[in-house]
Formats: sequence, structure tokens, C-alpha cells
Amino acid sequence: MFETYSVGPVHHFIGGWSLTPDQRYIGISRLLYPFFVGLLLSRINKLIKIKRGFYWCSLLIAAILVMPRIGGTEAMWMNGAYEAFCVLIMFPLIVAMGAGSNVTGKRSVAICQFLGEISYPLYITHFPLIYMQIAWARNHPDAPLGMHILFAVSIFILSIAIAYACLKLYDEPVREWLKRRFLMKKGKTMAKSIFFLSLAH
Repeated sequence: MFETYSVGPVHHFIGGWSLTPDQRYIGISRLLYPFFVGLLLSRINKLIKIKRGFYWCSLLIAAILVMPRIGGTEAMWMNGAYEAFCVLIMFPLIVAMGAGSNVTGKRSVAICQFLGEISYPLYITHFPLIYMQIAWARNHPDAPLGMHILFAVSIFILSIAIAYACLKLYDEPVREWLKRRFLMKKGKTMAKSIFFLSLAH
């Protein structure tokens, strides 16, 4: 289902962002494989139980994502093979490790809760910041490595701050309003119905 493809001189799994035939195929492939692998892991229920699984999973994800492009222009297929290995093998392995591990300790629970709360706002807001990072890198190809690292770290911190602000200023207030407006009102209506039914009996 997954295969490397070429856009100019690169080989990777990036794609699925437009409605052209090739991009639709890539997007569907990227969605279907994780979905069915998740179903498979749920069905076989063979989770990997390790101590401090949260930290091991975090370390593995960081190691995978910080890996630069490999292979160069002489062996571009190597980068596609590495990304295929990560998607097909490593990511399901990390999911199995995370699902089979218990988070203990006050600090670990707090970190997981914070990351869980900002995960959706971060997912929604991160893409423009990626374009900022790419645009800066392309416009400053001769900048020192330290400047590239500083800009990348700044974008990372900014993305966390924006996600947290969206969580506290929009996401949580809107969810609370919706809960009061619909769920609590529905709960009161059901309570009244149960009360009158009990009187009828």
C-alpha cells in the first residue's frame, strides 16, 4: 500500500494535501494503514508491557523524528525505505508499548495530562508554523547552524504556547458552554421524566 514516490529530487511519504488523483491515493493510503493496524492491535490484544513506557515511547519518537534525510542524491531510495520502516514497523510498535504501559508518578501523570490536553489544539494550529520554519530556512540558506537551531526551538515553544492559549481561551470555554447548554439541560429533562414516571407508578 505504501510506496515511496518522487517530487523532484526527494523520496518520502509526504502527500495527500490536495485533490489530484496522485495526492488522493497517497492520502487514502496514509489514512487506511494506521486505521487498520490500530484495529489489528486492538483485536490481537498483544500489548507490550514495559516499565516507564511513556518515557521509552517518547525517546523512540524523538529518535525517529530527529533523523535527517539519509541516502543523498546517489541513493535516494534509502530515505524512502527508512520512512517506510518507521511507518510500517516502528509506529505500531510504539503504539503497542504505550497502550501496554501504565503511567505512574505525579510528574508523569501531569506531563501526560498536559500533552493530552494540548494535542488537538496543537494539531489544528501547527501547520502555519511549519511553513514559517520552512520559509525561513529557504530564505536563509547560509545562516549558521546555531541560528537554524534557535529558530526551530523558538517555533517549537511558540507552537506549544499557541496551542495552550487556544485550549484555555477557546476550547475549554466552548466545551463548558456546550455542556451547560445541551448536556445538563438534557439531564434535567430526563430527571423530570423519571420523577413523573415514578409518581405515575
